[in-house]
Amino acid sequence: MKIAVLSGKGGTGKTTVSTNLSALNKNITLIDSDVEEPNASIFLKPIVTEEEIMFVEYPMVDSEKCTLCGKCGELCKFNAIIPAKNTVLVFKESCHACGGCELVCPTGAITYEKREIGKIIKGKTIFDNYMEYGLLNVGELSGINIIKALKNNTNDRELVIIDSPPGASCATVAAVEDSDFAIVVTEPTPFGVSDMKMVVEMLREMKIPFGVFVNKADLGDMEVYDYCREENIEILGEIPFDKDIATYYSKGEVFSNFMPHYKEVFENLLQLVTGGKNGYK
Repeated sequence: MKIAVLSGKGGTGKTTVSTNLSALNKNITLIDSDVEEPNASIFLKPIVTEEEIMFVEYPMVDSEKCTLCGKCGELCKFNAIIPAKNTVLVFKESCHACGGCELVCPTGAITYEKREIGKIIKGKTIFDNYMEYGLLNVGELSGINIIKALKNNTNDRELVIIDSPPGASCATVAAVEDSDFAIVVTEPTPFGVSDMKMVVEMLREMKIPFGVFVNKADLGDMEVYDYCREENIEILGEIPFDKDIATYYSKGEVFSNFMPHYKEVFENLLQLVTGGKNGYK
C-alpha cells in the first residue's frame, strides 16, 4: 500500500506527519520525494547503505549530418532543442528525454548521451525501518525522474509512506500518482486553507481517495473545518500548536517518540488509512 502525504504549501507539517507515521512500525518504508529539499532524514537519521547516481539522457547533434531542417525544434514543446541559422542549440536542462527529436530527424544527426542529475540515498533508520530519499543537483529544473525511481525502488514494499513535494506541481503529481490514499496536511490559517484547496482539486482529478490532517490545530480559525464539512472531506486527526513539539522538531527529533500521548494520534491515523490491515494500528 502506498500512502502519499502532501500539503498545499511548504512548512505545513507533511514531513512531521510522514516521519511520525514511519516511526510506528519497522515494516513501514518512507521515501522522501521532495528531492529539491529532502529533510525526512534529519528526523529518521538513517545509516546510509547505498547511493544510486541518477542520470537522464539529452540530445547531441552531429553538425556534419544536420541539415538544419528544423523538424526537431518544431516537435519539442519544451524548447530544449532549437535550430538556429548555422547550428542547433541544445538546452539539456530543459530536455524531458522523450526521444522525439531523434525519431523525426531525417538524417540521423541526433543521438542521446547521459548526464548526472542527482542521486538516491538508501538506508536503515533509527526506528529499524527502511527509507530512501532523492537529492536533485543544484541547477536542475526537474526531479521527476528521481521521484519515479524512488517509487519503482519501493514497489515491492509492504507499506510505503511518500513524503511528497509541496503544492500541486508536476513533481507532486509524480509523487502521488498511483497512491492508494493521500493524507492532506493543512493548518487552520487563510493561506493553509487556500493552498489546500488546490491539492484537493488535484487529488479529485486524479481520483485518489484522501482525507485531511490538521496541524497546529488551535492556531487559527474554523475555516478549514467548515470547508471540509461542506465538501464532505473526512478530517483524519489533528495535533495542536505545541511549544514542546516545536522544540523537538528544532532538534531534529520525531516528537511522538518523546511525547507518547501524541503517538496514539498517529496510530489512529494509520489505522484509519489502512483499515487496520496487516496489523498496522
